[in-house]
Amino acid sequence: MPKRSAYQQRVIRDYYQNQEALAVQKLGVWVTELFLAEGKQRQRLWQRVAGALEKLRVPRKRIDHIVKASGRN
Repeated sequence: MPKRSAYQQRVIRDYYQNQEALAVQKLGVWVTELFLAEGKQRQRLWQRVAGALEKLRVPRKRIDHIVKASGRN
């Protein structure tokens, strides 16, 4: 495997340093999509939201409450 350039190393480092901000941004997009979604698409979006909240280290109890309050059991 060829050695990475300094630029490539910086891009990779910045990506991992900003993962939390990227996850929050994705959540914002998914919330907007949830507003418009129906049926199975809505269920898939709630699964993504729950997974993203877990990655952000939100307590499981809070995630369960949010999902339950959404009307999806």
